[in-house]
Amino acid sequence: MLTINIHEAKTHLSRLIDQAVKGEPFIIAKAGTPLVKVMSLASPEPSQVRRLGFMAGQITVPDDFDQMGAEEIENMFGGEA
Repeated sequence: MLTINIHEAKTHLSRLIDQAVKGEPFIIAKAGTPLVKVMSLASPEPSQVRRLGFMAGQITVPDDFDQMGAEEIENMFGGEA
């Protein structure tokens, strides 16, 4: 994520806002210390963002999941007529 200082943000505010609206948030810093994050109001709230692994521990995958149906698939593609 882009981090810029206050002076640069003031100089290029219109361009930076256009980028934020397009989904490219940025951080404004003062003396190298991040102060605020600027992002589009249309961006999803952190609680709305779906994450990989959200069902960890709730389901199990068999060890042979990549072999399931292998015989049927082989037969469909020339194993047996």
